[in-house]
Amino acid sequence: MKVLKFGGSSVASATNISRVLDIVEAASNDDKVILISSAISGCTDTLIESGRLASLGDSSCLSLLEALCGRHDAIVKRLFTGDERKAVLEELHTVFDELNALVTSILGDKSISDARKQEIQTYGEILSTKILAAKFLAEGCKVKWLDSRDLVRTDGIKVEETITYTNIRKAVESEPGTVIFVAPGFIARDSQGCPTTLGRGGSDYSAALFAAATSADSLQIWTDVPGIMTTNPKTVSAARTIPQMSYESALCMAEHGAKVLYAPTVAPAMASGIAINIKNTFDPANPGTTIENLGKRKICEWMGVSNFSSGEDECICLVADGPIDVDLSLKRAVTALKDAGIVAIDTCSENHCIILKVRKAVEKQACAALHREFFEFAKPSAVDVYVAGHGSVGRSLERFIAAGTGTRAGKEIRLCSISSDRQFVDRVIAEAPRRSVFVDCTNSEDIYRKYVSLLNAGINIVSSNRRSFAVPYVEYAAMKQAALRNGCFLRYNTTVGTALPILESISGSSGYNDDLISIEAVVSCTLNHIITGYDGANTDSFAKLLQKAQIAGLTEQDPRTDLEGKDALRKLLILAREAGVPLEAEDVEVTPMLPEEFFNCSLEDFYSMLEASEPDFIKREAELDALDKRQRFVASIRRDAKSRTGYKAEIKMQLVGTDNPFYWISGTENVIVIKKEFSAPLVIKGAGEGAREAATGVINDIIR
Repeated sequence: MKVLKFGGSSVASATNISRVLDIVEAASNDDKVILISSAISGCTDTLIESGRLASLGDSSCLSLLEALCGRHDAIVKRLFTGDERKAVLEELHTVFDELNALVTSILGDKSISDARKQEIQTYGEILSTKILAAKFLAEGCKVKWLDSRDLVRTDGIKVEETITYTNIRKAVESEPGTVIFVAPGFIARDSQGCPTTLGRGGSDYSAALFAAATSADSLQIWTDVPGIMTTNPKTVSAARTIPQMSYESALCMAEHGAKVLYAPTVAPAMASGIAINIKNTFDPANPGTTIENLGKRKICEWMGVSNFSSGEDECICLVADGPIDVDLSLKRAVTALKDAGIVAIDTCSENHCIILKVRKAVEKQACAALHREFFEFAKPSAVDVYVAGHGSVGRSLERFIAAGTGTRAGKEIRLCSISSDRQFVDRVIAEAPRRSVFVDCTNSEDIYRKYVSLLNAGINIVSSNRRSFAVPYVEYAAMKQAALRNGCFLRYNTTVGTALPILESISGSSGYNDDLISIEAVVSCTLNHIITGYDGANTDSFAKLLQKAQIAGLTEQDPRTDLEGKDALRKLLILAREAGVPLEAEDVEVTPMLPEEFFNCSLEDFYSMLEASEPDFIKREAELDALDKRQRFVASIRRDAKSRTGYKAEIKMQLVGTDNPFYWISGTENVIVIKKEFSAPLVIKGAGEGAREAATGVINDIIR
């Protein structure tokens, strides 16, 4: 069974009805069809106005009905000839006689009830479907007209589905030889037996009820637009058809102002698992929009922009399939409005959408601005991305990609897969297309061994894993050569300073005749956080601060890894190599923050020893305060002709005064000072840690 519903514009003329006949007859070639139709375009409005005038005692209501009768007569005269025309006109005039009698009885009756006014509205669909059924009969089709008033029942507020479904099934099953059933949409009967309606747009709902009752294979809503569009095309000419969407997002758009689909339509179809296809009567080949169960999506995909009134203001609704990152999406939407000179009065979010309230006077401009931002960007070049590591950075990256980050740079980032499986890299090498991007968000010690294979497969690499670049220099150089040989990029700017442009600043000028004098860097975020947060007797003990940092995930699993300088060592190796210095780990003189005995014991004993040393830490802090100095864990390379690489490298605690940029850092900030022979010192300072910052840096590496 197929259920096809046609809107008022689809049956507004004899020519349009002929299109409907062709569509329905084609559908009936391989299955039975239930045709649900609205009244002809403008008919319901005329009936409503007739009822209003009649209740005011204005006899011009009868003239409106006479003109309406003339419109229907004109359609019949174009569709039928001879005795068939006469029979159909007689049937229609009988219906109009009933309608005229009803309106005349109301004329001048100020006590007219809403129920009787609503009954007037029920005649439009009866008239249109009588014409359709008669035409199918004239074409030799096995057709049956069903009176929806006898089938669809309401309790005065909502449809009584159990009774309605039973009525519809019985009516259809009692006509086994019928191929095409024709039934009026929009109309029903209440518990008192009075004709009533299902609300404006209710023909869609009628079709869904018939589809659910008969377990139809498909439900098609035929209208005069090519499906559900990203916004109202009368407001934004760039609106485009949404090819596929979930029941939930379609319902959300319908509930928040989209006019193509009547919101209650979705529930019966969704409950029965019947896909809804919105199609254009005037372009039947266009696939339109399919609404169906798409499962639980992991990635957000924006569907459209709708709007509805809320008091004196207008609410603009951005609807999505999949999980919404509310903060990112709202920021993007508010910025788009601001760029258009529009202020969002209020914002909120719901399950499938975010809503922005604006002044009614700028409603169209607001819809256009949001549509430009979320749907009208120039077709970006697509980048297929495969992410290893689903930790905090990987999850932040996933959210950023879902929110559309990157599209402003003309790139569409497509997250093809994200995994923490150790076999994931091998699958990417085997399956990922050339020029896709592999992103390493892991802390793996050995994943770098797969980098050359990835690059040989033509796959670009973006990494936030500093361990992969603090390997022996020969392996580091092999990765760089593989990238160059295969025309791929190997980017790892987030390995030092997360989103800060540190590596770019070093590598961007390393090939010029401006020799490097030194690099000094405070880049150990863990130690910065603890050292700058410690103030002797005025704060928690150093041991407690370190424990809190460990619990918060700011340190390695064994925090002594940070204290002995391993993290700073990795970063210094990367900095030096980016500057063209082939530094090895053994070239770096590392002086841990604490004596050796702190590292040759259990973690429990370590914390006990640290707590026992607190008086010494307090004393040292007081001495530094008196000198107006600060301790900082500094990693550096300085030009030195006697060293193997031409540079001396060391990591150690240093005292700095107020004239040093290291003095002023706090929390997890990083500072790096680059000195060259012919340039002024370059100082870079900013947040050096954080999943969001790292994910932002990764995005930049992907799209630049």
